[in-house]
Amino acid sequence: MLLKKTTDILASEITDKAIYEERRKFMTSSAGLAAVASLLPLRDSIAGYGGKPLSSTKNTQFDIADTLTSYDKITNYNNFYEFGTDKYSPAKNAQALTTDPWSVEISGEVEKPGMLHMEDILKQHAIEERIYRLRCVERWSMVIPWLGFPLAKLIKQARPTSKAKYVQFETLYRPGEMNGQKRRVLDWPYIEGLRIDEAMNPLTILAVGLYGEVLPKQNGAPLRLVVPWKYGFKSIKSIVKIHFTDKEPVSSWTKSAPNEYGFYSNVNPEVDHPRWSQRKERRIGDFLKRDTLLFNGYAEQVAHLYTGMDLKKYF
Repeated sequence: MLLKKTTDILASEITDKAIYEERRKFMTSSAGLAAVASLLPLRDSIAGYGGKPLSSTKNTQFDIADTLTSYDKITNYNNFYEFGTDKYSPAKNAQALTTDPWSVEISGEVEKPGMLHMEDILKQHAIEERIYRLRCVERWSMVIPWLGFPLAKLIKQARPTSKAKYVQFETLYRPGEMNGQKRRVLDWPYIEGLRIDEAMNPLTILAVGLYGEVLPKQNGAPLRLVVPWKYGFKSIKSIVKIHFTDKEPVSSWTKSAPNEYGFYSNVNPEVDHPRWSQRKERRIGDFLKRDTLLFNGYAEQVAHLYTGMDLKKYF
């Protein structure tokens, strides 16, 4: 198994939110539109560009006051081992991925199995913007304005049977385009799972975009899971299979290193990674570290899911 230790990132390397907002204002002005039009061919070649805007409504139910991480950092500092084990390779290598057409297979303990085409998924589900924290087990975090819809809506559409206790997700396996899959860093394809009540929680979404645009390929296009109270590696990317089962799925990282990556993967500062403490984190763009919050700050919404569980044992 290869794990790279994250290096500290200086605040000077991050695009300030105020600068980003001024840039957006300029781009919507007449002068800005003319300038952007002249640069569209160039921008299309930039790894961070999502491709096109997505219509959405803002969901403020779970809003947080944290400063947003810059678009540049969100789209150029990524964990996506299918495109490389360092943080910067995915932004370059993921551009080889074909995301259209795209289908997701629904299978297992459901009344309505079958194939869902991405265009139909987008038509059937209203897209929301939700600002969520993303906490990585490597002690860094981001605040991202995701575009997506509640996973619960897709689950209800599939009509799980009474036997469905867990939901298993699988990433695309296509070594010809996902060059990292040519190396046995993990047992491909990537597998993740949730207990069905976790999957049905209102916080859990399937993301299709960020910052108002279609999801960039290095961020998990065209469809990825976002579970904001769990560590980021739980948010499986480029999903092609959703399987309902009565057995707890063995996720790829748990299979690779069971003493380091438990099934639940809840953010818990009291549970150290074997090689470092989880009590502190550094928000990308900040100089100083901050305290890690239980359930990544979402305890009010999710703590009831784990009543009576020993969260040090079931990590």
